Amino acid sequence: MKNKTTLRIILSLLVLILSLTACVPVPTTPAASDGAAAPAAEQIKLGLGFIPNVQFAPYYVGIEKGFYRDAGLDLELSYGFENDYLKLVGVGEYPFMVGSGDQVVLGRAQGLPVRYVLNWYSRYPVVVFAKAERAITAPGDLAGKTVGIPGAFGASYVALRGILEAAGLSEQEIKLESIGFTQAAAVSEDTVDAAVDYAVNGPVVLALAGVPTTQITLDDYLTIPANGLVTNESVIAERPDLVQAMVRATQQAIDYTLANPDEAFAIALKVVPEAGGDNEAASRAVFDASLAYWTPREDQTPGATNLADWQTAAEFMQRIGLVDAVVDADTLFTNQFVAGE
Repeated sequence: MKNKTTLRIILSLLVLILSLTACVPVPTTPAASDGAAAPAAEQIKLGLGFIPNVQFAPYYVGIEKGFYRDAGLDLELSYGFENDYLKLVGVGEYPFMVGSGDQVVLGRAQGLPVRYVLNWYSRYPVVVFAKAERAITAPGDLAGKTVGIPGAFGASYVALRGILEAAGLSEQEIKLESIGFTQAAAVSEDTVDAAVDYAVNGPVVLALAGVPTTQITLDDYLTIPANGLVTNESVIAERPDLVQAMVRATQQAIDYTLANPDEAFAIALKVVPEAGGDNEAASRAVFDASLAYWTPREDQTPGATNLADWQTAAEFMQRIGLVDAVVDADTLFTNQFVAGE
């Protein structure tokens, strides 16, 4: 009975979370006014990963509460693969996307003039997790273990390589198994000893099913700028007003979400109704777990990143062979649009 319950929860949550693709515009809601006609807003596209999901709540909040509209933006959200949006932003087809720092390094190495302008996730959100009974609590514990991963690509692969490096382990010293996006089920059913997943996905799923887990986080060993707002050099040079408006509105939306989580979750359910109903408890658990990742670090201005972390990221990506040469860290980011910088 417990196994059936576990699988039911896993399947219902993964329908919401796993990496399918879609392009779904989110309707905008104009900000309240005193009756005067609001000026026309500029239509702007933002590329997101995954599918419509409560994990994108700040953007839904920004639209619903009128933060983007007040900044003169009519924001349209679309969903797909991060690497696809990186190319679209790099060639100017999209002005903005949400991407992780390692992807920005890859883009610059490929000649794409992308640049990171606002930090959203203050910690890298990918972990290696296992059932608590397996006592896998540190990178060295992975030696000789079977580790499940969607594939040798993306944030999951970057995090795994960083965690292995912390223990002086190579890929050949573990049994790496491509399992697609079935991490929670694979760990629950003992198909693998551990798996690589977003911290708010697999571990949350198993916690809801009553399965305690241990997690190894990349940030305990290596700091790489995590998900944030990415644009390109042309937009920065030719439309700094647009970048400033987008950054300011997004910062407002993140701050509002953190200060008003119940309202923010309710707004997200309007955009993603399938996250409600029987799935609401699971969706709320994912949302609540995400809040910690959206909370700024105490040692940093909200929304800003620092040169040392980008240098670390650039050197690490070259060290593990994902880029041929160390990318100039100064070209990867700017804090010029972040409030307080």
